[in-house]
Amino acid sequence: MPFRTLDVAWLRSLCLAFPSATEQVQWGSDLLFKVHGKMFAAVPLEPAAVCLSFKCSEESFAELTERPNIIPAPYLARAKWVALEAPEALTRAEIAALLRTSYELVFAKLPWKVRQGAKEKAKARRKRRKGSGKRAG
Repeated sequence: MPFRTLDVAWLRSLCLAFPSATEQVQWGSDLLFKVHGKMFAAVPLEPAAVCLSFKCSEESFAELTERPNIIPAPYLARAKWVALEAPEALTRAEIAALLRTSYELVFAKLPWKVRQGAKEKAKARRKRRKGSGKRAG
């Protein structure tokens, strides 16, 4: 089976747009997307059996793993992670929505103080952005 990847640049721009999201290459050649140190998506940068792994809800885990080219993620299935064996297993719109959900599921498990701090920072950023659009009179 030839090595096929998802568009890593697109995945990076999508995942890094989430508040407090970071990226890190780990385990040799896996690009991980994290929120406050907790992983919400993984993309291999070298040939691998899967091209993207992410966390999902119990309901979507059951639904997704019934679809072709989507399997329980190796080592992470018990935590309700799935893995795509082929980039075309999902549309870009489905991937974007599922990665947003993955991010939100992981964010929701963070300690309350961390979540509140992240929300306050995002609120301040939005306020600054809104204020920078005004013209000086």
